[in-house]
Amino acid sequence: MKSQGNPGRAGIKEIAKSLGISIGTVDRALHNRPGISPTTRAQVLKMAERLNYRPNAVARSLKLNRHLRIAVRLPREIAAFFDPLRDGIRTAAESMVGVNIDLDFRAYPHIGKGDVKLLDADMGRHYDGLILTPGDPAKFDPLIRNFVAHGTPVVCVASDAPRSGRIAAVTVDAAISGSIAAELFARTLPKPGCVAIITGDLSTKDHSDKLKGFAATLAMIAPHLSLLPAVETHDIPQDARRKTLALLERKPRPAAIYISTANSLPVLRALDEQGAIDHMLVIATDLFPALVPFLESGKVLAALYQRPSAQGRAAVEALVRYALEGVTPKPVTRFAPHIVLRSNLPLFLDRVPGAEVLG
Repeated sequence: MKSQGNPGRAGIKEIAKSLGISIGTVDRALHNRPGISPTTRAQVLKMAERLNYRPNAVARSLKLNRHLRIAVRLPREIAAFFDPLRDGIRTAAESMVGVNIDLDFRAYPHIGKGDVKLLDADMGRHYDGLILTPGDPAKFDPLIRNFVAHGTPVVCVASDAPRSGRIAAVTVDAAISGSIAAELFARTLPKPGCVAIITGDLSTKDHSDKLKGFAATLAMIAPHLSLLPAVETHDIPQDARRKTLALLERKPRPAAIYISTANSLPVLRALDEQGAIDHMLVIATDLFPALVPFLESGKVLAALYQRPSAQGRAAVEALVRYALEGVTPKPVTRFAPHIVLRSNLPLFLDRVPGAEVLG
């Protein structure tokens, strides 16, 4: 049976955080390796004593220079979300001092297209762990159970398949994201009207949970706002554009649109080209360079940032600790979404390479 570990014990990560230095530097100091100054080594040893640091099972395993092979199966689209997620996975793997992690990245077009086929092809291959974003649980549950039955632990990231046997899931709190969007509309739209939600695929738990949170909060605190039927784009850019234009043909037009998927750019461009974006409230999802001008100009009221890089790092850390230390992670780690407005946008730009606030 897996141990739950001792969360109160200080480790290398806590020492590094306390001193504002890297985990690698702490490891070199604790093991008397070259590459750091005597002053830094002394500071690390002093902080280790202060925090009552004791090498744990992970540290002992790291000394053996363990090798782990982890499969990562994620969609290419939406790149604005999944590229930073992949970067977070790489960063976490590279920071694991003393353990060699071989990341086997493979991609499929988007959730619901090519994902099941790709995973079917992995059956029978040996991996020490698998990180994936599940689409329709009805299709993914048996696949994940098969991997687990053959000794490959699975961590879901960005969405969940809770009855599949996966060891953990790392996601943004999707229901809270939807609730935040609804509350923002409730506070900024005092007159009766209709609002719309443009999502990806409602068979995906992350997308359906956002809709549930949005609809429930809207009904509770904004009964004067009517919710139109959800628009599913399946995260295909051309479908998102076409369905957005169709939505604008409705009479009356929606007073506000919540884009609950990171596939927001085709929607925003269609709204902008039609001049509709200047006459309605828009809330988008995530943060990427092309979205920054829409926030800076006020054409987008807010973006709900899902912290994809942090999700990726957490997924790797949970899987590696399970593999090396035998600690079962929390069943679900939910990240709080960050509300990005024009006023606080500069605080987030360091997470968006290549983005600049417009003058």
